[in-house]
Amino acid sequence: MTGNETDGHTNERTNGSDEQERSTGGDEETGIDPADIDIQESIGNDGLDDLDVDLESDDDTTPSSAGVDLDEVVLDEADSDSRGLFDDLLSGEPIFENKEVLRPSYTPHELPHRTDQINQMATILVSALRGETPSNILIYGKTGTGKTASAKFVSQELESTSQKYDVPCEVEYINCEVTDTQYRVLAQLANKFIEKNHALIDDRLRRLRDLRSAAADDPTQLADTRFERVADVDDRIADLEQDREEMETVPMTGWPTDRVYSTFFEAVDYNERVVVIMLDEIDKLVEKSGDDTLYNLSRMNSELDNSRISIMGISNDLKFTDFLDPRVKSSLGEEEIVFPPYDANQLRDILQHRADIAFKGEALTDDVIPLCAAFAAQEHGDARRALDLLRTAGELAERSQADTVEEAHVRQAQDKIELDRVVEVVRTLPTQSKIVLFSIILLEKNGVHNINTGEVFNIYKRLCEEIDADILTQRRVTDLISELDMLGIVNAVVVSKGRYGRTKEISLSVPIDETEAVLLSDSRLGNIEDAQPFVQARFDN
Repeated sequence: MTGNETDGHTNERTNGSDEQERSTGGDEETGIDPADIDIQESIGNDGLDDLDVDLESDDDTTPSSAGVDLDEVVLDEADSDSRGLFDDLLSGEPIFENKEVLRPSYTPHELPHRTDQINQMATILVSALRGETPSNILIYGKTGTGKTASAKFVSQELESTSQKYDVPCEVEYINCEVTDTQYRVLAQLANKFIEKNHALIDDRLRRLRDLRSAAADDPTQLADTRFERVADVDDRIADLEQDREEMETVPMTGWPTDRVYSTFFEAVDYNERVVVIMLDEIDKLVEKSGDDTLYNLSRMNSELDNSRISIMGISNDLKFTDFLDPRVKSSLGEEEIVFPPYDANQLRDILQHRADIAFKGEALTDDVIPLCAAFAAQEHGDARRALDLLRTAGELAERSQADTVEEAHVRQAQDKIELDRVVEVVRTLPTQSKIVLFSIILLEKNGVHNINTGEVFNIYKRLCEEIDADILTQRRVTDLISELDMLGIVNAVVVSKGRYGRTKEISLSVPIDETEAVLLSDSRLGNIEDAQPFVQARFDN
């Protein structure tokens, strides 16, 4: 055997052992493949870059013996080029700068065309900054006329000014559509003031403890205080700690109402302050639980020692005070402010003011804002509807990756909002109302127009039998049709038939296919689709 042959066998054994080491993970201590170290030392970093280029080429001289796996290289490149589900959606330039500006919860720094109402509220509430009790205010107006936004704007200004002049004045907001019982209103108010009292007591305790520690070393620290001895400071700290411990948070259920009221009374009167209680949708509270809450709140000032309370009620119903006790009505309606609906030009100004903040520059075409204002002006000048329309149009444009919001997006948004409203109303109807509505749909799909109540009732009975539901009386079915009419789902008009009496002529006010799809999505009505009750032909005069 020659020397070269010997070297060859030796190299084979060495390469074999190297391959075995690489197959078992290379260096056990470092986890680094020794072959990689040898390659890097021999060709350097620049050589590695060249090596990558060579690997991507189709040259037959690819150095596969260097331990580089071609499959790994291809997979790495594929991973780097792969795009996730949201990558394409994020690749487009966003249209919105601040979408929250277009939501109803946003309180703007300026409210166009509501200066008179805002000034009127300010002149009434300014007495709170003098430590006096402001008159109670009732604010009326239809939906979307700026009542809540204006009241919140004035409240923010009132609180900021009170902090500026160090006057204890607070505003508490309650939405009575959510908090709609006397217990809940009083409990929410009590807990808010208990929380504020806790913060006040904690601040006083912190300062008293600092004073006590300083006075323990130097009694002269008490010279400019109302305490003569360190023991007096200890007594005051003990009193405050006891006050804090006695302030028990009101649970949302379980207490007698008089206990909740007394807890709220003690909490609000614990410290000197003027409180404005803002009750939004106040008519919902009266409708649900009567006027006891308003009576108690309006009479509290005669019993309070340290605090003063004023009520600001906001309502869409101009006649809700007709149902109030005369004593409550006289004390509550000391000042009344009416918010008229916006016209198309005013809505255009409001939308332009918000759009300047909400959208990026040049994101809207010239006809978008006038069209949104025109649509909203048709529905009693609802600014909230106009803002929803503009926001939805922007979202539709962004989803389609358009660069600008155009008239077509506004029209799509109008259809979408209307359909969403119908879907939500129909979806939440009681089962019996859904069966009545499905009966009307079946009649219209079979070509019956000017449907009367008797025809609806006949189909309704057959459908109830199909799905094994209770059958209501015809009078009750007539009431359900009236409720559907109030919701705007059907149009029911009472017509006279002369000597044959009077009846309701009913027609659908919503899209048939979409409404039917929502009804059939109800599991209770799922089998009703196969039911085809007999629809009697009718010859109209």
